[in-house]
Amino acid sequence: MSHDPTARRDVPREAARLDISVRGRVQGVGYRVFALREAGRLELDGFVSNEADGSVRIVAEGARIDLEALLERLADGPPAAIVERVIPRWEPARGLGTGFRIESRAHRGD
Repeated sequence: MSHDPTARRDVPREAARLDISVRGRVQGVGYRVFALREAGRLELDGFVSNEADGSVRIVAEGARIDLEALLERLADGPPAAIVERVIPRWEPARGLGTGFRIESRAHRGD
């Protein structure tokens, strides 16, 4: 049997969890909708929420390569946002259900 080095090999897409805190001017500027759209494009599971301290929290699960792509996009944010800091925490996937959603959390305006 011959081996074709140009043949595509399936790369394992091990699932991971990424818990992110985004700080700056990120509430009231469409940041959660932006995160929802980007995570949806990457077919990730999880949620985005405003936090009482003015930050936005994103918890997402999926293939690590897709989570890394999400992390890059979140650092840019939507046009009206001013992202000062993105704090990621990597964890093993635990299961977040299917799909990505906006959740109400500690912020009174949610």
